[in-house]
Amino acid sequence: TQTPPIASGKRIIFVTLEDGSGLVDLAFFEDSHERCAHTVFHHGLLLVRGTVEARGPRRTVVGEMAWDLDELATARATHGPQAVLDLLGQDPSPTPTQPAPTPGRTIPDGTAGAHLHPWSDLQPAGTRSADLTRFGHK
Repeated sequence: TQTPPIASGKRIIFVTLEDGSGLVDLAFFEDSHERCAHTVFHHGLLLVRGTVEARGPRRTVVGEMAWDLDELATARATHGPQAVLDLLGQDPSPTPTQPAPTPGRTIPDGTAGAHLHPWSDLQPAGTRSADLTRFGHK
C-alpha cells in the first residue's frame, strides 16, 4: 500500500493485491477514501469493487468499494449467503477507530504549491526505521 504525495494535494491510495491470476494493481481516488481507506489500510484480505482500466502493459482496478474478506466469510458461515449479499449491498459503516480527515491538518507548501493531505504521514522521515542494535546487529 502506498500513498505518494501529489502536487494538487489530493491523495491516491495504490495497492497491489495477489489473487489467483497473479498481481493486481488497485487505485483508490479521493472520492472513495471515506468508504474504503480504513478497510484497505487495516485488513489483509480484501474484496474490491471497481472498474478495470488499461494503464500501460498491466491492468489497474480503480476501486470504488472495499470489504474485509474475513468478515464476509464469517457472515457466510454464521448467517448464510444472504448475509454476505446484504453486506455487499450496503456501504461499510465507518468504525470509531477510523481517523476523520480534518481541514486544520492541511499544510500548504509555498514553494511547490502542494498541500499536505489529512491522511498523509506527519512523522519525519526515518523515525520509524528499525532499531538494529536491539537485534544484535552493528
